[in-house]
Amino acid sequence: MANPVKPFQQESPEPQREHRPRVLKGGTIITGIRNSEIGCMVRDQHAGGAELKIPLESRVPDQFLLYVPLDGVAYRCEVRWRRNDRIGVQFTGTEPKPKRHYG
Repeated sequence: MANPVKPFQQESPEPQREHRPRVLKGGTIITGIRNSEIGCMVRDQHAGGAELKIPLESRVPDQFLLYVPLDGVAYRCEVRWRRNDRIGVQFTGTEPKPKRHYG
């Protein structure tokens, strides 16, 4: 008796990353170390995080506050990955505009 032929089944596609709208916004990384600030560009922002472009010589801690004047919000961030002058962050909360920030 011949084996019944099973219909062709496509493999399920790989899970796709959450859509990340491209943006280009100025931001400030506030490290909390003597109110140290690092200027950055916010890219590919979505509800859960963003990609940041930072100066190569910058030392960014694993957790920090990111203030984005255009959004009028400060995001609590955790670094998820680092590549050259870019870091990927996950937003863990929000805060109002920092009182001592100029923007």
